[in-house]
Amino acid sequence: MNRIEKVFQTMKKEGKKAFVPYVMAGDGGLTSLKEKLVFLQEAGATAIEIGIPFSDPVADGPVIQEAGIRALNTGVTLKEIVDCIREIRPIIHIPLIFMTYMNPLLSYGLERFSRDIQTSGIDGLIIPDLPIEEEEIITSYLEEVKIELIRLVTLQSPIERIEEITKRGKGFVYAVTVNGITGTRAQFASQLSSHLEKIKSISPLPVLAGFGISTPEHVEEILQYCDGVIVGSKIIELMEADNYEQIRALINATKLPIA
Repeated sequence: MNRIEKVFQTMKKEGKKAFVPYVMAGDGGLTSLKEKLVFLQEAGATAIEIGIPFSDPVADGPVIQEAGIRALNTGVTLKEIVDCIREIRPIIHIPLIFMTYMNPLLSYGLERFSRDIQTSGIDGLIIPDLPIEEEEIITSYLEEVKIELIRLVTLQSPIERIEEITKRGKGFVYAVTVNGITGTRAQFASQLSSHLEKIKSISPLPVLAGFGISTPEHVEEILQYCDGVIVGSKIIELMEADNYEQIRALINATKLPIA
């Protein structure tokens, strides 16, 4: 059983909510990745999303774009990131998920990439610019090595598409909470709660909400309607500021009683 499927089965039995932080591989130098993953694991992260730096990240807001540029400026490559994960994996016990775009994977070679991330210890893959109509280009390789493709549902997704997306895979569904790119938000659209409840009512998979979540209050609010949250831009900002206590506060917000 894939680590992602296993951890969510355990959390469901224990009545817990998930927190998945995002870090950019190579931001601050690739040697810093181990320290970041270890900290997030010890702080209570359910899984960790690891961004692959790319020159044209269409779903990423300014904070993640800047982190990617900093990483690219160090000269880091996808192969080096994969090799780094392989070295770190023995001390990281929670699921690790790559977030990337199709161009780097096509350049690497889809079959080779799928095989290499499996041997390095990656459990899942998020590809925002890969629609379900075209995902067969890589899913056969991923299924062969038991890597979960995590699919996204947006605020604009009709019921029929939500049904089609959520019946695929064994990981979780990534429910996008805003119309637009990643980045912190002061508030969310009024229809977000009903949107998340709709996905939950349809999906046989756990539903995690992401994009724009930046405060413990956001975490508490959104967890009323789904199984967990994904936080990216705010994690990067706090790590840049060496504010690790605020990261702990965000993660601990998942442990508070849900109203």
